[in-house]
Amino acid sequence: MNKRKAAWSVVVAAALATTAIGCSGGGDTKTSGGTGGSTPAATKPADGDKAKEFKMTIRHINVRETAKNTLAMLQEAAKATEAQVPGLKFELDGVEDTVNRDQKLKAEMSAGNPPPIFNLFGGDDTKNYSKAGRLLDLTPILAELGLKDKFMNLTEFTVDGKIYGLPDAGFVEGFFYNTKMFADAGVQVPKTWEEFLKVCEALKAKGITPIAMGGGSGDGWVLNMPVNTMFVRLGGMQIQENFAKGSSKWTDAPVVDAFKKFEELKTSGYIDKNVIAMKYADGQAKFYTGQAAMLFDGSWAIAGITGDKSTVKDNVSFFNFPNMGGPGDDTINGGWSNGYGFSSKLNENELKAVKAFIKNYYTEANQLKELKNSGRIPAMKIPDIGDTKGLVADVVKAQLAAKKGAFPAFDALVQATVKKTLESSMEELMGGKATPQKAAETVQKAQEEANKAK
Repeated sequence: MNKRKAAWSVVVAAALATTAIGCSGGGDTKTSGGTGGSTPAATKPADGDKAKEFKMTIRHINVRETAKNTLAMLQEAAKATEAQVPGLKFELDGVEDTVNRDQKLKAEMSAGNPPPIFNLFGGDDTKNYSKAGRLLDLTPILAELGLKDKFMNLTEFTVDGKIYGLPDAGFVEGFFYNTKMFADAGVQVPKTWEEFLKVCEALKAKGITPIAMGGGSGDGWVLNMPVNTMFVRLGGMQIQENFAKGSSKWTDAPVVDAFKKFEELKTSGYIDKNVIAMKYADGQAKFYTGQAAMLFDGSWAIAGITGDKSTVKDNVSFFNFPNMGGPGDDTINGGWSNGYGFSSKLNENELKAVKAFIKNYYTEANQLKELKNSGRIPAMKIPDIGDTKGLVADVVKAQLAAKKGAFPAFDALVQATVKKTLESSMEELMGGKATPQKAAETVQKAQEEANKAK
């Protein structure tokens, strides 16, 4: 095994895979048996007959310019599946991710009519929807298709030993930074919080906006990303694991301290002053057009940062959030939280189509293509990642440096109402309409109400 392969093995096996793949258990769907891993055979119509057409919707979130490569891959898989299943016609329904998760899909699940195939978030979403009987149990299907042991980690989509969703990529979060701006300001990558503040001050003194960020107009989740890492840094991974259990509180000192430090970044002029007036894509654009030195984002942002509209693509690298002196130091926010789920209400033809789609979409070739073209962390085990360089390689190095491994995003562990409350509370904090303590109390109240409702 060469060094490149060895490094990748460490990344996928240690830096992110903090829990075992949840692939145990049988299934109770209307599928059984096996095909030895081959693509499900479609029943061909008799000579001279034409298969009766049936339509199926694929709800996806690849609507931004930065997701064009992922959309193209989805379209190719859909086309290949149509060719294999007589009469099948897919309709691709692109919806912005927050709108899909918090509005459309939630309403469809409540009414019992989700699309046949849809973007799904792991953790609490998957747990709730599976308990309501809305999700197709994929456990026997993965065994039938020979995919049972092909995924890196299915924990966030596993409920009571059964698998209800498939991630299409992994992620890590951290700081993208402009290497030229850092050099011009005479600063280096910070390892500690104190060093980080000095870097921000030096950049500001040069007339450079230290951190680009757009977290307004419904994109409050962007604010939650750095805050999530900050309270884990200060309080340890277990603090967020225990919110829904009631043994951790949002009013605990590490969380309130994280809120205070986040507010100070804004009041010190280190975060873009227009953070609440801009959407997520606006903040991204400020960074990749050279108007700010840093951007806290997920590895999915690589496509935009290295894309055609970027003016800084040759001067960008990546570093993990600096340590803050708490038990959560030397970790990284990462996992496999987002992918596809499938409706439990499928007729025979639709079930054939779902099986064929899974087989066509979830391939090692597609996963490698996404890594190369978009910098997305593979969700499936890939024996050889080839000659991966540049920004993707920088992200891999940051993963390797996280000696204590990865922790999932907090919203995979708490209820959706808590997530939304934290978003609005962070917007109020960044807008000067709430204090850190008041924001913490508001979120804790939402947490207590959600816990009682379980």
